[in-house]
Amino acid sequence: MADHAKSDHPAVQAQLDRLAALSPGRDTLGLERIAALCERLGNPQDRLPPVFHVAGTNGKGSTCAFLRGAIEAAGLKCHVYSSPHLVRFNERIRVAGKLIEDEALAELLSEVLDHAEGLQASFFEVTTAVAFMAFSRIPADACVIEVGLGGRLDATNVIKKPAACGIASLGLDHEGFLLAPEDGVPEDMAPLDRIAFEKSGIAKAGVPLVTQAYPESMQRTIIEQTNRKGAIPTLRGRDWDAEVRDGMLHYHDGQEHLCLPLPTMAGRHQVDNAALAVAMLKHQSRISIPRDAIAKALETTRWPARMQRLSVGPLVDMLPDGSELWLDGGHNPDAGIALAKTLAGPDKVHVICGLLKNKDALGFLTPFADKIAGFQAVPIPGHEHHDPKDLCRWAHEFLGIVDAQPSSSITAALERTAKTNKAQRVLVCGSLYLAGEVLRLNDEVPD
Repeated sequence: MADHAKSDHPAVQAQLDRLAALSPGRDTLGLERIAALCERLGNPQDRLPPVFHVAGTNGKGSTCAFLRGAIEAAGLKCHVYSSPHLVRFNERIRVAGKLIEDEALAELLSEVLDHAEGLQASFFEVTTAVAFMAFSRIPADACVIEVGLGGRLDATNVIKKPAACGIASLGLDHEGFLLAPEDGVPEDMAPLDRIAFEKSGIAKAGVPLVTQAYPESMQRTIIEQTNRKGAIPTLRGRDWDAEVRDGMLHYHDGQEHLCLPLPTMAGRHQVDNAALAVAMLKHQSRISIPRDAIAKALETTRWPARMQRLSVGPLVDMLPDGSELWLDGGHNPDAGIALAKTLAGPDKVHVICGLLKNKDALGFLTPFADKIAGFQAVPIPGHEHHDPKDLCRWAHEFLGIVDAQPSSSITAALERTAKTNKAQRVLVCGSLYLAGEVLRLNDEVPD
């Protein structure tokens, strides 16, 4: 599915127009094009500061945010590459602590696109090369790289010797890409085992691959991959673990025990994401991060559109006094399960939802359906999405949600909600693209 990017800066927009004209990836994964492009650029991926490489179905962005928070709390400079952007393309590339400036972005896009001529490189491959170029030219102490799709054949996987690799929560998503038959991949692999196979493809010889706990067959697949690559499997429940006890996060491995504050980011799943970041930091030797910096990161890290309560702004102001407007970009069944845990309690929530056409709508909504007081479905501007009428029909017929109505936009949905003149708890969810639109409309552009 094609990416979309707009900029108010004319020079950046000129390059984004060139970028948009590329194939969305030739809709095939592989390392040949990114390797060839990097070769033309002088292999900038080989000149990066120590890299923390993070894959996963859900939680990898939050894990990267916790990593960055700890590194910067230690007084170090950190580059970050993440995707997708929510409002501005610049959000994908953070250089030594700040989003890349428009002038530098325009120049790098132009340079990389010129070198990409004839390669049939994708939007994501060019963007990845731009990040590598920026990170290789500006000094920093560490680099946090989020996998875009899968892992084994993701464009970020040309990094040869990271400081540590990590895998966050695993589940089904992007099945059209990650479950496609392929030479060299066992045909009889169960879907979730295949996901584990693809994500653990980021393993590198001599480098710790730090994982969460998974069902036995998935964990066995990961161990087989790490052994094949000569990587160091570092498994939760075996080599490290963490639990919440007495209102604190207790991390422990064979070397030390850390008693840390709980993350302030909403959701039980953020405890797991934070723990993974701690384990990655503790199982590498390239940089030193003290306990106080890790503790500060857990208390201060924020990551937009991950169960984020929106601040006062145009959208929040539309709701009656005392209302809360929450935003979450989750869009697959595991994200629905995480939302169900976050929404645990007697109070229900009014949901405004938009989902891309290729997403499992019922798989996402079913886990927290009993928490939905009212449901409105909206389109996602500029993207192929489920028809709001279909979403409402499914919500009514299969989930038993009586109050399910389509709306033409986020603002129309909030106007309808506001007509009750009662304080409401409202959750907008279903897509990071929709989340970006909400942040833009509420004047909360990520920085």
